[in-house]
Amino acid sequence: MSNYHIKHLEEYYQVYRKSVRNPENFWEEIAEEHFLWRKKWDKVLEWDFSKPEVKWFQGAQLNITENCIDRHLATRGDKTAILFEPNDPNEGAEHITYRQLYHRVNKFANVLKEQGVKKGDRVCIYVPMIPELAISVLACARIGAIHSVVFAGFSATALATRINDSDCKVVITADGSFRGSKTIDLKGIVDEALEDCEGVNTVLVAKRIDSDIQMKEGRDLWLQPLLDAASDQCKAELMQAEDPLFILYTSGSTGKPKGMVHTTAGYMVYTAYSFKNAFQYRENDVYWCTADIGWITGHSYIVYGPLCNGATTVLFEGVPSYPDFGRFWDIVEKHKVNQFYTAPTAIRALAKQGGDLVEKYNLSSLKVLGSVGEPINEEAWHWYNDNVGKGKSPIIDSWWQTETGGIMITPIPYVTPTKPTYATLPFIGIQPCLMDENGNELKGNQVEGRLCVKFPWPSIARTIWGNHQRYKDTYFSSFENKYFTGDGALRDEVGYYRITGRVDDVIIVSGHNLGTAPIEDAINEHQAISESAIVGFPHDVKGSALYGYITLKDTGEYRKQDNLRKEINQLISDKIGPIAKLDKIQFTEGLPKTRSGKIMRRILRKIAEKDTSNLGDISTLLNPECVQDIIDNAL
Repeated sequence: MSNYHIKHLEEYYQVYRKSVRNPENFWEEIAEEHFLWRKKWDKVLEWDFSKPEVKWFQGAQLNITENCIDRHLATRGDKTAILFEPNDPNEGAEHITYRQLYHRVNKFANVLKEQGVKKGDRVCIYVPMIPELAISVLACARIGAIHSVVFAGFSATALATRINDSDCKVVITADGSFRGSKTIDLKGIVDEALEDCEGVNTVLVAKRIDSDIQMKEGRDLWLQPLLDAASDQCKAELMQAEDPLFILYTSGSTGKPKGMVHTTAGYMVYTAYSFKNAFQYRENDVYWCTADIGWITGHSYIVYGPLCNGATTVLFEGVPSYPDFGRFWDIVEKHKVNQFYTAPTAIRALAKQGGDLVEKYNLSSLKVLGSVGEPINEEAWHWYNDNVGKGKSPIIDSWWQTETGGIMITPIPYVTPTKPTYATLPFIGIQPCLMDENGNELKGNQVEGRLCVKFPWPSIARTIWGNHQRYKDTYFSSFENKYFTGDGALRDEVGYYRITGRVDDVIIVSGHNLGTAPIEDAINEHQAISESAIVGFPHDVKGSALYGYITLKDTGEYRKQDNLRKEINQLISDKIGPIAKLDKIQFTEGLPKTRSGKIMRRILRKIAEKDTSNLGDISTLLNPECVQDIIDNAL
């Protein structure tokens, strides 16, 4: 059936129209023809955004791991499922076939069962990017336990909060992790976290860095001996379509993190279908997403989406700069990677090193480039397109969220004509709309507003763990019967979408609504500037004024900073208008970022407002050390 693999623009429009005219029929057909069900559904969809309640494929029974692994054994048993590329290139890559993955997941599942883990129990996974991370995720799903992966770079406080919120009884971790030339003491962080977690009775420890660690009697167990002793056969637990598959925490801009709950059937169908089309994956391709499995990108597009399609998915332990900034390109060349999916932050960091490092490598295997995490600015888009894709590998600038479970707006490579800074057209089955602040839908093209979705898609998060009211308040209370994304967007003359940034990043200056993304784009075009972040601060006359935090490519004195300030404001004035000029410009060594590469504007806003008393837990940032430096030099 052609609906499962879209090959040209005319077909996209046909399939898209079909998917929104009769969503139930459309998704039923996809689900029926491409997945393994133990029992068919009684009803495709039941929903009510006012409650909010969404149920897909109700009454169906399945196990997602049978779709990710078992059903491939007959035809793809010897094909590489997971291609592990370790931090140290000299260690050599590991190819795990579908058959080996089947045995390893079963052994791990049996170990969990021996530790008393049952269907519905929550298991916290705090493991670096090694095969055990993907295998432990699948082992939980095999037995119906709910996995909660916490990125293995978060602080003990952040880890404890997440363990307690979902009441995990088992924690899976490693002795430590490699990150470039450094090692991180993961077990020490877990020990500290567990001082505040009474519910955890077992800690399973994988050996990775061979460090000398403390093992607590009666609680801590080395993983490998248990795996060695376990059977490699484990019957998959029968799951209902709407049983929770995992909880994944996303930091709220205020308050404690939100545990987004994703369920089994709809998530499986949507991630598999979107993976196949958004990356135009073909049978023998090698696909690489550089994200960490600790993020939704890793859940959907390293583990579940690729494996459901019988793909070969690369799992990379290291960082783009180790042993040097050519590491990504070295891996692409070595494994002949066909699809490459990374974040704009990484692209900008690599662009800073110039094109020469890219030139050394043969990147001719690349067919599709992807960008995820935040809108990609024009300069980075062109650098990526020219230097990495050589103008022949389309860039998919994909927009989606932890809450959406899968890609929502994206070009389909070789199908949708791309346009720099635009996420372009909605993915199949997605019905976006733009709303004004009075709750009216903005029809037609060349409009800008708040981005909402008016109809459920299969992988929408169903609730916030333990707090459905917060789920309703956060996503469904701003606009009646619509899911509000929290983002602003514009729709151009042909119906392409461009994400303009979080709505809380829309600053009203003298009555003008200014989105921060276009201003930052203008600034970043200056040849001396690496990146920038704009926030508002209170102003007697304008209500709010703009404060710019700007990182230079050459952190030494580039030239007189006052001249640079004038040039920046001239650029903004030329590109956007004098109204968007910055009142304050602070040059910084770096900007505070989340581990997924998002700039933490909330922190920058507080510094600009001279309110640094409560910046929240900054230990979960990628670079917490830059915060004090910014405070010390604030204007």
